[in-house]
Amino acid sequence: MKVTGFTTYRVRPRWIFLKITTDEGVEGWGEVISGTRTETVVTCLEETMRHVVGRDPNDIEDIWQCLYRYFFRGGPVHMTCVSGIEMALWDIKGKSLGVPVWQLLGGRARDRIRVYSWIGGDRPSDAAAEATKRRDAGFSAVKLNCCSEMHYIDSFAKVEEVTSRIASIREAVGYDLDVGIDFHGRVHKAMAKVLLAELEQFHPMFVEEPVLPENTELMADLAKGTTIPIATGERLMTRWGYKQLFAQDAVSIVQPDLSLAGGILEARKICAIAEAHDMAAAPHAPYGPVALAATLQLDVCTPNVFIQEQSLGIHYNQGFDLLDFVSNKEIFQFEQGYLPIPEGPGLGITVDEEKVREVSLEGLSWDNPRWRNYDGTIAEW
Repeated sequence: MKVTGFTTYRVRPRWIFLKITTDEGVEGWGEVISGTRTETVVTCLEETMRHVVGRDPNDIEDIWQCLYRYFFRGGPVHMTCVSGIEMALWDIKGKSLGVPVWQLLGGRARDRIRVYSWIGGDRPSDAAAEATKRRDAGFSAVKLNCCSEMHYIDSFAKVEEVTSRIASIREAVGYDLDVGIDFHGRVHKAMAKVLLAELEQFHPMFVEEPVLPENTELMADLAKGTTIPIATGERLMTRWGYKQLFAQDAVSIVQPDLSLAGGILEARKICAIAEAHDMAAAPHAPYGPVALAATLQLDVCTPNVFIQEQSLGIHYNQGFDLLDFVSNKEIFQFEQGYLPIPEGPGLGITVDEEKVREVSLEGLSWDNPRWRNYDGTIAEW
């Protein structure tokens, strides 16, 4: 079998899908992250695919190594392209053999996949009401953003705003729901310490990105000073990008994003190293249907995954849900807070290419928000 061609689709609001074709008629789908550099990413994807066309798609590890090992390597644009290509190659391999990808990575390690639901958006509001809705829908866990912009040193009123929000959730649903709190790297060291101390009373499931992920030593310091599990990883790429997290025992939970970290097998390697360090995994997946389908393949065969982010109805989708682009919608039909094990070949997903093509003609409309602190300085988003 040989790779013969590929097609890229820019899909509103911020998804880029890749379809790879072969001379035997087997097609594979991948997904890459557009961020705010869609044309740059698409151009990189087209340049990178020149090294894949003509190759046997079954040689996934060798193709990955060839694409990764340049003199100037890594970076989000390059690595999202490598990740999306790798996903599509696994889809082809699984389809050609008639088995789901997880069967090729050691087989199942679980019977179902626990998921959590996002609430609140970028500037959380009505958190208690939203949490109650999720509980009533059968979820056992939710996640919300901690706060909006926060300065290096900010007022305690900002801290009280956060604790009041989490307190309202506990008052509404008690401990029927586990609650993840995403700092999103918006908080700096001093305020992160204050917030973690104030949040301990609510026993969060985890706190995500309490500081920016490049500040590994600060994250390790925060982890030593709190009983709350610390999570990070959505912006990190490859197992080498995680080395300092492991070396410094900086977190309790790793969150590889398959559309950035290097694809399915690379994320599996990251999770395996985490398992050796007694760390849990909760993969990041707030994007489209292909990325989520690929992530579910990882979840099935990875024993230290304890919960999965799912992007059904998630913020940023702006009028589209990932189910709109899938023919076999049952793959994403959760029940009582769990998703079923995907049994279809490859990624287990049937992409509605006509719908993808139709929406891709509309162009992308999402851009990164720009936030400023009270004094006009740029804040982290």
